[in-house]
Amino acid sequence: MPPAVARADTALPPGCSGADAAVSARTAPVAPDPEQRRLADPRTAALTGRGGFDAFVRRFPAALCGARDAAEARRLLDTWGESLWRAAVDRAQGRRSGGDLAAGDDRPLYWARLAMTVQLERWTPDFAVDRAALKSRFEDASRGLTANDFRGTPGVRRIFVSGFDPFGLDAELRRANPSGSAALQLNGRRITLADGTKAEFRAVVLPVRYADFDAGIVERAYGPRLASGPRAADMITSISQGYPGLFTLEAWAGRNRSADPYPDNADALSGGTYAHPVTAPGLGPGAEFLRTSLPTDAMTAVQTPYPVRLNTAVSEIPAGQRTPVDRPDGPTAGSRAVAGGGGGYLSNEVAYRSNRLRLELRPALPGGHLHTPVLTGLPADPAQLTGADFERTEREITAQVVAVLRSSGAAR
Repeated sequence: MPPAVARADTALPPGCSGADAAVSARTAPVAPDPEQRRLADPRTAALTGRGGFDAFVRRFPAALCGARDAAEARRLLDTWGESLWRAAVDRAQGRRSGGDLAAGDDRPLYWARLAMTVQLERWTPDFAVDRAALKSRFEDASRGLTANDFRGTPGVRRIFVSGFDPFGLDAELRRANPSGSAALQLNGRRITLADGTKAEFRAVVLPVRYADFDAGIVERAYGPRLASGPRAADMITSISQGYPGLFTLEAWAGRNRSADPYPDNADALSGGTYAHPVTAPGLGPGAEFLRTSLPTDAMTAVQTPYPVRLNTAVSEIPAGQRTPVDRPDGPTAGSRAVAGGGGGYLSNEVAYRSNRLRLELRPALPGGHLHTPVLTGLPADPAQLTGADFERTEREITAQVVAVLRSSGAAR
């Protein structure tokens, strides 16, 4: 459930106005960004409600109203973000009921979070706040980046994974992302690996927005799990939705962006194309291509219900040349990266950023990227938000994510 909201006293706290202060914060009109504008479609509220998260959206303004200073506002955003994350994890793992969508559906978390960011941006407290910093705190907390450490139990391996929000929503608003669903279903679970050892999983769900990557969200997510100590990860892998009908373990991640004209969820472009790739801002030094260190032979042994392949293809501009070429077996010496096996979009970039950091902090650690099959099966009627084929396909994909990760233990 959402955190408790204190009842308003006779003297109204800063940020409130009027006799209805107990149920609504003072707000001001703010133009929504391109991602938030999709909330105008009533199906987004239906996805939130049918996931049992409408109470978060309904009660959040009153909670904002109760903040009396900037420090309290920061604590409040942490609390509500972490509560939303825990509720999504509990729902995905069958510990929280609510709504009629399948337990593993990742869409209610996405749309609830987005609606709450609109409320935060409209809030006008009577004290100075750094609104961008507050939004970042809420985003991090509601994505699993905070209060989500490994327990550090002796003898239990620690595996850290990341998934993504739904994307491509202008073409199909009802889309989900099986990588986000898998992250929610894995977070905090203890699973027996193929070699009989136990492993604890921790997970985050990342935004499909270039600006967040520019601001270091990948490094904030992975950095603490790559620090030395009893609560550091023993293996990392980013996960995203990839190709129809198969899983791929990406052998190579490229340094550059090249996905334009395909936009992110905020309708932003990277500035990089296949012919003219660009380096992502904020990257530290590193090679043009980074190779996976995951135990790919063991992980590709899982072949049902979908085949699992090691993808060694890349796109590069060979040394001394200007024209990109596609290579089936990895990069050549001195070339410039155009795309890794996962392309030149954010799925490739999370693999590059996380593994560049891994090589800097824990070079012996296994790390890489897993692409899931595309999640299909939505009903033809756009008013129907879910269906039997869609839910079955999501269950199959997320179950095989677990099976592939479980098989990583066979290589020890």
